Amino acid sequence: MSSIKISSQFDAGAIEIVNATSASAIDLNIRKDSAADIIQWFYFRLQGAQGEPCTMRLLNAGQSAYPKGWEDYNAMASYDRINWFRVPTSFDGAVLTIEHTPAMDSVYYAYFEPYSWERHLELLDRAQLSEHVRMVDLGSTLDGRDLNMLVVGEPAEGKKKVWVIARQHPGETMAEWFVEGMLDALLDPAHPFGRQLLKESVLYVVPNMNPDGSVRGNLRTNAAGANLNREWFNPTMERSPEVFLVRQKMHEIGVDMCLDVHGDEGLPYVFVAGSGALPAFTPEQAAAEKTFAENFMIASPDFQTEYGYPDAPFTDEVLSMGSPYITHAFGCLSLTLELPFKDNANDPDPVVGWDGARSARLGAAVLQPMLQAIRKI
Repeated sequence: MSSIKISSQFDAGAIEIVNATSASAIDLNIRKDSAADIIQWFYFRLQGAQGEPCTMRLLNAGQSAYPKGWEDYNAMASYDRINWFRVPTSFDGAVLTIEHTPAMDSVYYAYFEPYSWERHLELLDRAQLSEHVRMVDLGSTLDGRDLNMLVVGEPAEGKKKVWVIARQHPGETMAEWFVEGMLDALLDPAHPFGRQLLKESVLYVVPNMNPDGSVRGNLRTNAAGANLNREWFNPTMERSPEVFLVRQKMHEIGVDMCLDVHGDEGLPYVFVAGSGALPAFTPEQAAAEKTFAENFMIASPDFQTEYGYPDAPFTDEVLSMGSPYITHAFGCLSLTLELPFKDNANDPDPVVGWDGARSARLGAAVLQPMLQAIRKI
């Protein structure tokens, strides 16, 4: 029997080793976000346990930011970081236990299917090869990474300005999988909704709002420990340059519609959250949100409206969040789109649960409700 090894020194890797001397009793801690006391994201590699029943206990899971996220949750695993599948996982209210017998000597485990920085750059590069795309450098993050935006379509008088931003919370990787699927469909010359959107609108797409947090293996924060989705009312270059630069560009260009794509740890559904808490929210804005949701349900059975966030009263925090701030500032349809970490309980997949491929297919499906929404503006 070879000795086992746990490691996480790679893009988005994050774990702390407590004890790893025996495959049957591997004790780990979920590492905090690099500059904040937030515990949830994990991603690590196990070597040397081929054919051995492994029990991996994440001892501090009960102290995580969203402990309900562990209920009915199964961790993801992969031998090649391309094909991911779910493995049996249990939670007793304090400890998250992953049980798996690896078929190979090297296996990766993650909270959700990762979306690497290399894949992010490949997505940008692939997109810019299209005649319809221009890549814009908005500036640099605190760690010196590029913050890029894709301008899809030719700006012209009368065209609607649609913004799509993703991964304000870097561990919500399903958001960038969604954007990848959306862009591939949008740039497919045979896709009818993509063709029409390019005729009637220009899309401004920021596939990864939080490059530093993504590479550092954080769930919710950037290199300064800032939760970007609480920085929109007063961002600064010192604490939240990502929001500062994107918001600045929005005010320069304008916004007719915006989707802010996220992942939800607890709810096993796809849903949207609107801006109804705003004091100046109008019946017309409420109708636009409702119509978008109804059209999205037609475009994709994965989308639903029965489950979501409950209505909440207005507080000062509301204007610090992306979607409500954008509705407040531009008077437009602006929605937070939530994808699940677990599965779609309305149509579960016992092998992979909700994953990157299903997120990408949802991204392709969003073109239809998006087109219908801009035609009502």
